[in-house]
Amino acid sequence: MPELPEVETTRRGLAPHLAGRRVRSVTVRQRRLRWPVPRALERELPGQRLGELRRRGKYLLLESTAGTVILHLGMSGSLRLLPCDAPPGPHDHLDIALDDGRCLRFTDPRRFGTVLWTRRPPERHRLLAGLGPEPLGPDFDGDYLYRRSRGRRLAVKPFIMDSKVVVGVGNIYANEALFLAGIHPARPAGRIGQQRYRRLADAIREVLTAAIAAGGTTLRDFVDGDGRPGYFQQTLRVYGRGGRPCPRCGTPIRETRLAQRSTFYCPRCQR
Repeated sequence: MPELPEVETTRRGLAPHLAGRRVRSVTVRQRRLRWPVPRALERELPGQRLGELRRRGKYLLLESTAGTVILHLGMSGSLRLLPCDAPPGPHDHLDIALDDGRCLRFTDPRRFGTVLWTRRPPERHRLLAGLGPEPLGPDFDGDYLYRRSRGRRLAVKPFIMDSKVVVGVGNIYANEALFLAGIHPARPAGRIGQQRYRRLADAIREVLTAAIAAGGTTLRDFVDGDGRPGYFQQTLRVYGRGGRPCPRCGTPIRETRLAQRSTFYCPRCQR
């Protein structure tokens, strides 16, 4: 599933090409995504000028003079800019045609993605209203994690993956950040001290920043707005390395399931 670095990579690649363009038309070939594509999108977006392409957690927010398109890539979705006359494939579900002859094409083989439309401030939408702070923003740090964790028996890995606590820390990046911080993924969140949470917050920012710089992580389907894969998987320290030596101490990396997600850790370096 595309996580925050993959979504941010997509945003950065597309944003300069969308701002200021006028929408000519919207073509919906498959309305049945995770939620049905609203017919208001086809009625109200054409003729409007596009503004900023923003990101909130794993959601992309395409602003226009009439409202905002809310996009989520789901398990296998991607957004690409193509010539409007490029023949659509079987999983190309939606085109937003622009005044320069190109279209923003949404592709999603598994159809778990989302394309919605709102005329209200998008932060008030039900999908966004309850989200926690951005991990790369000013409201997120170790002291915040420490406060939110008090009294929590939940393991720290699913705790930092909870979008109500902090957005965008997906499974891959949670594994990697906990390794950098030296914290066992199954340790109860409420039993971790303030200093260790400060190290963890720093590790989360470090991992996500490096992943964005590398264009994200491609394990299956992800490509950026130009169709290129991400390369962060080449630097993964623990994720997907079960049984291989720890890059710090050489102890074999262990693999287990935690909150129904694959979890990788070093039993010696992480406590």
